[in-house]
Amino acid sequence: MQLPIVSPAPIVIAHTPVFYTLFENENQVAHFQNYITGLIVLPNKSLSNIARCTLDSADKTNLSRYFSGSPWEHKAIDERRIKYMVAQTERQRLSAKRSFVSIDDTLCEHVGNLFEYVDRHYDHGEGDYPLAHNLVTSHYVSGLVRFPLEFRLYRRYEEATQWEEFVGKHFPDREIPTTKKERQRFHKEVDEELLKDPEFAALYEKFRTKIALAKELVKAAIEQEVPFSVVLMDSWYLCEEIVDYLRESEINWVSLLKKNRNLEVASFTLRDEEGKVIALKGPHIQVQNLVPLIPKSAYRKVEADGKDYYCFAINVRVPGLGSVRLVISYDNAELKGTYAVLLTDRTDWSAKQVIETYVQRWPIETFYQDSKGHLGLDEYRMRTAEAIQKHWCLVFVAYSILHLDCLSASLDKAQSKDNRRDSDRDRNSGRRQGSSSNSSELPRLKKTIGEVCREQSQLLIQALILRAHELLVKGQQVEEVFRKLFAKQAISTKTGYDRPRAIRASG
Repeated sequence: MQLPIVSPAPIVIAHTPVFYTLFENENQVAHFQNYITGLIVLPNKSLSNIARCTLDSADKTNLSRYFSGSPWEHKAIDERRIKYMVAQTERQRLSAKRSFVSIDDTLCEHVGNLFEYVDRHYDHGEGDYPLAHNLVTSHYVSGLVRFPLEFRLYRRYEEATQWEEFVGKHFPDREIPTTKKERQRFHKEVDEELLKDPEFAALYEKFRTKIALAKELVKAAIEQEVPFSVVLMDSWYLCEEIVDYLRESEINWVSLLKKNRNLEVASFTLRDEEGKVIALKGPHIQVQNLVPLIPKSAYRKVEADGKDYYCFAINVRVPGLGSVRLVISYDNAELKGTYAVLLTDRTDWSAKQVIETYVQRWPIETFYQDSKGHLGLDEYRMRTAEAIQKHWCLVFVAYSILHLDCLSASLDKAQSKDNRRDSDRDRNSGRRQGSSSNSSELPRLKKTIGEVCREQSQLLIQALILRAHELLVKGQQVEEVFRKLFAKQAISTKTGYDRPRAIRASG
């Protein structure tokens, strides 16, 4: 939609009053509603385009000040939104023991280095280092209910501490290596000396690893009383620090495991097809070295999420993680090609339960796809970190209220009654007594985020037609009506209001 927007989208009007008290005046509320509307219905999410397409909006400068200068806090918006979503989804959610929080991160790539804290981050999918912001997020999943919780901006150690600048200051004659291993050795040589500099030490204290940020996100979910019992994560976040924190918090977890991770040989027994014990050397064995030794007869067919998997499950000990349940899974009976390795602290779970639980992580991936494809998660042009985080915050708001519409279309009264009975039955059972979902397949919503965006666009077109009709009925001429409705777009076109993206990004 690239027509004049004569009012906030109906879905925005319906769900945003809960946020009004977090703003100082009506102008801030109007900016809030107009920007979220622009994210939902406009293909170009820039401040310039939202300002010029919104009939009653202030110009780009005022909208820019709303992000960079207004005193509203994105964390307050996040907290209010999460409480609102938990309350709004009470009838549709499953019990806490069948609900999950996923942790993951995504890159918001950019052209140009004028954005605060932008840096080169490793892209696991592409195998390169694009210029981007790295966003660590938490996501809630409970049956059909799935929405983003909070986010943290990850900054690389060298960027956050201005490491290269301090190396140049204290070691002016040393050349900084460019290869990974040599650079790591160089860090060990110089960082201890750099920490003696009070300025560097202060920056070092503020640095947070992805692991630390993940812990913050889980802690925030617990403190906000989000009802869940299991954390889902990929192999990047599986470490002793995270596992210890979840154990202390009485939260279970399921994760992918890197194939080069060690298992304690003394903690399990492996037998061949004849039932004889297979002797394993050393105190440890890597998963990738164990897999070829597992006999084909040890694998069992498991149906989960509507698919067939062929799995081997065993309880083992992993250094630093303790006693865990290991599941090795292929997608074919021939046990050929790649395989997945899942790990959980629930040593009493079957391979089916582990797989069915881990597939609940998929909605965080679809959130990244939808928020980038439909809501402009990575299309911001603000330069300060404060403004950028406010943009992400409003994208999370937009996605959340759109999901409520998807959920409403998918609500089945019988299912709702079953969920309420299940919730009542399990309310006092405790988090660590939970089990995975009884469903063998991840439930599907009847409406997508993209479909709701298109519906809101159609409703705004109707509103535009009604506004034009109203003006015509009052006696205004057609030319005058169109001049009023399209005046802002005409002005911006003459002044080059919305320059091409590459030009805006570089200057």
